[in-house]
Amino acid sequence: MNLEKIMSDLERKNPGEKEFLQAVREVLETIIDVVVENPKYQAASIIERITEPDRVISFKVEWVDDKGKVHVNRGYRVQFNNAIGPYKGGCRFHPSVTLSGLKFLGFEQIFKNSLTTLPMGGAKGGSDFDPKGKSQAEIMRFCQAFMSELYKYIGPDTDIPAGDIGVGGREIGYMYGMYKKLVGEHTGSFTGKGRNWGGSLIRPEATGFGAVFFAEEMLKTRGEKIVGKTVALSGFGNVTWGAALKATQLGAKVVTISGPDGYVYDPDGISGEKIDYLLELRASNQDIVKPYTYEFPNAQFFEGKRPWEQKVDIAMPCAIQNELNEEDAKNLVKNGVMVISEGANMPCTPEAVEIIQEAKILYGPGKAANAGGVSTSGLEQTQNAMKLNWPAEEVEEKLHQIMKNIHEACKKYGQEEDGYINYVKGANIAGFIKVADAMIDQGVI
Repeated sequence: MNLEKIMSDLERKNPGEKEFLQAVREVLETIIDVVVENPKYQAASIIERITEPDRVISFKVEWVDDKGKVHVNRGYRVQFNNAIGPYKGGCRFHPSVTLSGLKFLGFEQIFKNSLTTLPMGGAKGGSDFDPKGKSQAEIMRFCQAFMSELYKYIGPDTDIPAGDIGVGGREIGYMYGMYKKLVGEHTGSFTGKGRNWGGSLIRPEATGFGAVFFAEEMLKTRGEKIVGKTVALSGFGNVTWGAALKATQLGAKVVTISGPDGYVYDPDGISGEKIDYLLELRASNQDIVKPYTYEFPNAQFFEGKRPWEQKVDIAMPCAIQNELNEEDAKNLVKNGVMVISEGANMPCTPEAVEIIQEAKILYGPGKAANAGGVSTSGLEQTQNAMKLNWPAEEVEEKLHQIMKNIHEACKKYGQEEDGYINYVKGANIAGFIKVADAMIDQGVI
């Protein structure tokens, strides 16, 4: 099996889709030996089938702003693979949304959802609409217009969208309200819902919680504990907030957050009221983190920089794809970082990952380390189906166990001869085998 021939064919069919092609290469490089050793995967053309979405839905979204001006955005839903369950994946509202980006995210979601062991296929969707600077009424009208098209393709046993960048509880509420009106059913067709109408406790914090739990498990493989460790976080949204909250609860000290304007370094630690302030900062719609230093003057702001130059034990990129580059990786290695646990999707560039792994740093890729969000979404689906609401402690306990199981699966398939655990390889192989075997079992349909 020729990897370069496969990638060449994919590049021809998906010209210019750099993010998608990057994600596919990263997976194929680690699973190709498994495919070669198991002729059944080649006989069933699993590689060709798993890298092609089941369907890509693109649609026009027309909406009217508060001044009466008509706007047109583009909406998408990429339903990638449903071999092990209904399609599941977030909706992202951000100007950077492109088809390539959503295909990359949907492809990653296949393996991430497989790792959770919950019955969920992979999908992703969204729009190039930007909620920032929009009024509540404008956001509501856009969400309703978006859903007036998307509702045709989703359902509790078909495709269950969730939140993502630019889509929180408010946007989910508006979309779900429109969905409910159009289909005439109150069914669990979304996750990330409001807690008073079917949402799960700890869902907003879950991705950050899961990434910290995964970092904790990685540390254990080297006889280390998270207590007393220093942590650098990027971003300042839900994932960063959840990671800061859980890392602090477990005895670590979080010292950075970041935004498009730069990063904040707080040597005293981001805990207590400072973590609560992250919610205010996010709600301000300014998309900057510098105001943190006005509230807490001991903190320093580094304009236009990323936090990976600081000396820390644990680094957790929680913002967006390809945010941690080769230079950042070199800085982290030089400063003696022990663990990198990805809270975002593919936040490390391939060059950065190569440097990290060559230095034998414990590195948890997003499809494993940040699976806490979709895991809790799966738990929300279960609660909806059972017409129950579990207490926060029960949800967190189940989430913690899922993250431990994911770590064990990665360890099983990623252990190398020298003892180093290649979590990228382990996550990809574990996720792939479950989906590929299901595809074979179900035949060519």
